[in-house]
Amino acid sequence: MNRIQEDEQTFRQQLVALLPRLRRFALSLTGDRAEADDLVQAACERALARYHQYRPGSRLDRWLFAILHHLFIDERRTMRRQKPHLPFEEGKLLSQAKNTMKKLEARLQLGEVARAMRQMGETERMVLSLVCVEGMSYRDAAEIMQVPVGTVMSRLARARKKLHRLIHEGSSGA
Repeated sequence: MNRIQEDEQTFRQQLVALLPRLRRFALSLTGDRAEADDLVQAACERALARYHQYRPGSRLDRWLFAILHHLFIDERRTMRRQKPHLPFEEGKLLSQAKNTMKKLEARLQLGEVARAMRQMGETERMVLSLVCVEGMSYRDAAEIMQVPVGTVMSRLARARKKLHRLIHEGSSGA
């Protein structure tokens, strides 16, 4: 196997390893599992077709998240529709809970967060998903969203405040 074939094989392996994160991000944007899977598939197809544009040694996750983000924006512009979005898969939080009471509490908390996230704008959901759920740096999120780092910071601060307010309003029965 020559160097080019090894690089492409490594690229494909890393792409497969990133699939759960890509799916979680896509789900946070779309709020629909089937739509998220379609978005991830389209992003993978585009990445494989444009493998030659990827620079080995650079952050593959950032490149793939940017592709997924652009596809999502393009789809939204085309469809001109808005659906509710979830911040992350329910199973992730629930699998961390050890007993039935903790699972119930986790399910209730997740429901509150999901309701609050559905009330937020697309940009707010996206910045929360990239930074808080995916753990990306402000710089990485800024590159994916194609905005300055300061814009990510201010959007994130506003989104966190809004999420907190919406969760607390919902739990107080407002």
